Amino acid sequence: MTVSSDDELEGLRRIGRIVADALEAMGRAIEPGMTTRELDRIGRDCLERAGARPAPEMVYAFPGATCISVNEEIAHGIPGERRIAPGDLVNIDVSAEKDGYFSDTGASFAVPPVTRAVERLCRDGRRAMWTGLRQVGAGKPLSGIGQAVGAFAKKNGYTLVRNLASHGVGASLHEEPTEIATWPDASERRIMADGLVFTVEPFLSLGATFAENGEDPWTLYSQPRALTVQYEHTVVATRNGPLVLTMPSQ
Repeated sequence: MTVSSDDELEGLRRIGRIVADALEAMGRAIEPGMTTRELDRIGRDCLERAGARPAPEMVYAFPGATCISVNEEIAHGIPGERRIAPGDLVNIDVSAEKDGYFSDTGASFAVPPVTRAVERLCRDGRRAMWTGLRQVGAGKPLSGIGQAVGAFAKKNGYTLVRNLASHGVGASLHEEPTEIATWPDASERRIMADGLVFTVEPFLSLGATFAENGEDPWTLYSQPRALTVQYEHTVVATRNGPLVLTMPSQ
């Protein structure tokens, strides 16, 4: 989607705040012993109270309101009876629709007690995302995002999962531009238009370079198996740089 009016921008801001608030509430609620289904219910309630519809369920008939992935699972984890344990690394991805506008956000949460390496991975996952976000702006190359994130990962001794990409969003959950690499991609030639709406969501890992299918139709696993974090914002490219839409209300 490319924003063309103040009304469109306000609609995108509204749904962006809603998904950010749901993600924040879920992150605060995580505790050992709860199931991922219970955590998903918290997210669903937040979205529904705000008049929003969970996008994975609405668009893809995903069996949950949010995607919750634990440890070796790195994306599209199905909420269920798995119990969160001390030391787990929990990724939550929240996307939703309201009034015809979509937004998408995500974050990884370490459940204490965790090692210093995991604390560092979470900290640097956020830094990697913001490194990419700082490359966003009207007239700038999309390739700058992956180049910057790749340089950050290399400098700090991490790998990047290279088959889970960022994407356009706004009028639908996944739209043009598709397959925006958050790793260096020499073939990328596209330029960000003023008002372009898309996600920035690098997957930073302690060794994984690929996401592979598991036994169910949805859950993706790190390959090789290694702890991996994902942090995600929906952003608008403007002449003044990135306008991040998925910030919580407070």
